[in-house]
Amino acid sequence: MWEKFKGSWTTTKGAVKEQWGKLTDDDLLEIEGRRDQLVGKIQTRYGISHEEAEAQVSTWEQRRYRDM
Repeated sequence: MWEKFKGSWTTTKGAVKEQWGKLTDDDLLEIEGRRDQLVGKIQTRYGISHEEAEAQVSTWEQRRYRDM
């Protein structure tokens, strides 16, 4: 599933920014479609645990995948 997001990162990053507004444009450039980097940036920017960031990304992935 994540490969689809990674393959269309240019369009996906807009949805990521919409979901996690604290992520900067520089963060999105650094992430470059890598899921582990996204989880880490969310964890850092929002001051949450790795598990919570992982859960948020998983939930977001499932919703986005259904909409594709």
